[in-house]
Amino acid sequence: MKILMVNKFLYHNGGSETYMFKLGKYLETQGHSVQYFGMEHKNRCVGNKVNSYTSNMDFHNGSKISKLTYPIKTIYSFESRKKIRKVLDDFKPDVVHINNFNYQLTPSIILEIKNWRKYNNCKCKIVFTAHDYQLVCPNHALYDFILHKNCEKCVGGHFFNCIKNKCIHKSIAKSLIGTIEAKFWNLKGVYKYIDKIICCSDFMKTKLDSNSVLSEKTITIHNFVDKVEFKKAVKKDYIIYFGRFSEEKGIGTLIKVCNELPEINFIFAGRGPLESEINNISNIQNVGFKTGDDLKNLIREARFSIYPSEWYENCPFSVMESQVYGTPVLCSDIGGIPEIVKVGITGELFESGNADDLKNKIQKLWQNKDLTYRYSENCKNIDFCTIDKYYKKLLEIYK
Repeated sequence: MKILMVNKFLYHNGGSETYMFKLGKYLETQGHSVQYFGMEHKNRCVGNKVNSYTSNMDFHNGSKISKLTYPIKTIYSFESRKKIRKVLDDFKPDVVHINNFNYQLTPSIILEIKNWRKYNNCKCKIVFTAHDYQLVCPNHALYDFILHKNCEKCVGGHFFNCIKNKCIHKSIAKSLIGTIEAKFWNLKGVYKYIDKIICCSDFMKTKLDSNSVLSEKTITIHNFVDKVEFKKAVKKDYIIYFGRFSEEKGIGTLIKVCNELPEINFIFAGRGPLESEINNISNIQNVGFKTGDDLKNLIREARFSIYPSEWYENCPFSVMESQVYGTPVLCSDIGGIPEIVKVGITGELFESGNADDLKNKIQKLWQNKDLTYRYSENCKNIDFCTIDKYYKKLLEIYK
């Protein structure tokens, strides 16, 4: 099969790109032909044979002149339609697998794919992997970044709440653009042309299903994790948090609890806006952003890891990776997280945002080494979706 992978960023920028690159490489190992479409960028590492990409749109560092056209381009893009058509005409894909596209590529590309397959009388499938809640929430997170709490006011198509709450970068202007974009494409009914929408959690599926057009197309397939040979590590006396240091990740609550447990050692690996607050707590060792073997060893040797998120996480890799590396997890009971924690077997849950519950659960696990060692042993039997299994499910959708 010929698969065209579409994503606004064609370089390593986040989770959606990691997913796309790993999946694309695996598809090639199975004999499929894969090309990519998105924005041009100096760090672009994949592409297509006709070298057709849209102009880079940098909302933060772009020139003042280029930013004048952004409000229109983020809603509808003639350039995206023209550039993707070149790739479609040359590559003639059997499947167009779309990932993140809003604002930079815009849903205009879906219209062009629809027109192309009609013109060529072909059965090219449009598959979309939803990495966030963008189709039902203009700021993509179902989270109020001003009040620091979860928000579902836009769910059901009530997008004007985005303007009221200044949901996008705390800006009325940007929130207005996001609202217009959401309203325009929903009224136009563009998403009905997508054949299947892959959700990485049942929780995400329930939110997208609030839109009757989307509910007919959604399917849950949890994210895949790399195959890892289980290695029994010598556990050290610390608890690890690895990820972004921000409010929505529950770091404010976790810092408060750490401060109340001076007898326990915590290691934080990551970076983010709350870094200075973390550095002020004596029993937290901030080791900074870590990757590769350095991060794996920190995870493997921890007594257990904490994932205290307070926003609607989907299917966080961190929670799965911890268990795959043989380290039990203590996670908040929010979003799609409970779907990937075997409570009482490889970890436990606490009430999201509840500092007292978090503190009690930390003390319980820290004081009971036999329990955490048993959880750690159970991790070797964890059965998360590997890319091999994911591919088999995906192939059913493609075909």
